[in-house]
Amino acid sequence: MPDGLILIADDDAAIRTVLNQALGRAGYEVRTTGTAAGLWRWVSAGDGSLVITDVVLPDESGFDLIPRIKRMRPDLPVVVMSAQNTILTAITAAERGAFDYLPKPFDLKELTSVVQRALASPQAKREPAAEEEGGEDRLPLIGRSPAMQEIYRVIARLTQTDLTVMIMGESGTGKELVARALHDYGKRRSGAFVAVNMAAIPKELVESELFGHERGAFTGATNRGVGRFEQAEGGTLFLDEIGDMPLEAQTRLLRVLQQGEYTTVGGRLAIRTDVRIIAATNRDLRQLISQGLFREDLYYRLNVVPMRLPPLRERMEDIPDLVRHFLRKAEDEGLPAKRLDNDAFELLKRYRWPGNVRELENVIRRLAVLHAGDSIPAAAVAAELKEPARLGDGGEEGTAASLGAAVEHHLSHYFATHGDRLPPPGLYDRIVQEVERPLLSICLAATGGNQIRAAHLLGLNRNTLRKKIRDLGLEVIRGLRNG
Repeated sequence: MPDGLILIADDDAAIRTVLNQALGRAGYEVRTTGTAAGLWRWVSAGDGSLVITDVVLPDESGFDLIPRIKRMRPDLPVVVMSAQNTILTAITAAERGAFDYLPKPFDLKELTSVVQRALASPQAKREPAAEEEGGEDRLPLIGRSPAMQEIYRVIARLTQTDLTVMIMGESGTGKELVARALHDYGKRRSGAFVAVNMAAIPKELVESELFGHERGAFTGATNRGVGRFEQAEGGTLFLDEIGDMPLEAQTRLLRVLQQGEYTTVGGRLAIRTDVRIIAATNRDLRQLISQGLFREDLYYRLNVVPMRLPPLRERMEDIPDLVRHFLRKAEDEGLPAKRLDNDAFELLKRYRWPGNVRELENVIRRLAVLHAGDSIPAAAVAAELKEPARLGDGGEEGTAASLGAAVEHHLSHYFATHGDRLPPPGLYDRIVQEVERPLLSICLAATGGNQIRAAHLLGLNRNTLRKKIRDLGLEVIRGLRNG
């Protein structure tokens, strides 16, 4: 096979010029054609050290050409370019055996870097995977922003491996969707995908939930319980909110990752397991490690391939695609077809989206259900996004929001971040504690730490106040008064 020849199936003269300038001194020649037939003639003749092809060619899809190239020339690297910047494009490129995928438009320096890596790294021989059916409407992830393109490229590379992945991102960014994409397009797609939300399981039941239990292992264990590891055998186990896993369970999970085996609660025999682990968190695990709440050795075992999902505010250009996707979903569920005015899109792009994509989906669903017209105007969007009415003693603008409105606003966003799922149990106690702590602190500060006066102000028995101070771990300093 002649060295020093780069074959390109694309009309862009700039690509040829840049590669000639970058690689000409190294003895490489660039040859271009606008058709798949022309590219195939060169490849079948044994020419070329590297192929660069667009997906859309006038006579044949570049994707259809790649398997033929790989069958005839398994070691010939193929770089794919496409303006169809979806996750399916990136996944298909990887499945067909492409060395890398570049979404258009791309920086020509990045193309040069990819080409140099491809020329320096011989391709491994891989059989082309079976083609996935389905179009863009079935894609698990939506968005064409640069931030999402990088996510797609990472997913595409990981589908050919069983590496452990740590997905980091705020609530509502789509961590479970990414985990499902890694499973559905990966080597274990025929196995089960089992998702576990660690924050939703009582601490005393975490180990039983994950590893199963034997009959009589604890009070109430009248039958053998099947754990999530057993359910996910041969497939993928997604551990969401991994930062909420108790330390005892962390130790057992570390053993599974190190030795590939576990024991059920109350069991004695080690059980071999074949499961791919994908973990996710919206917390800073390094901070939890410094606080002694998360094992550092487990962190490094899970963080083999880290992925950071961008919050929606970092990919505002994806909002139109996301909105159209959610409106199509609503239409599929039997609601009338609707669209948003241009001004409405602008309002959505200016909002900060603390609940990220999940909050956007809930807003669009409410608009689709509640708004009567076919076209949703900016006024309807503004009404959905507005802050709670601000009420003060005199009703003047700029005064603090009423407590009820503030709590309602907080809870609306909190529920939005959980989408179709309910928050973990114990919500009442958590919310009451959130309100109770600042209430007691401010009253104690206002009375200079005098618990008798504070109890009178609150309308509580003094002993009740003392118990609450102790339970909440409040520090009482006498003599200080809140100015």
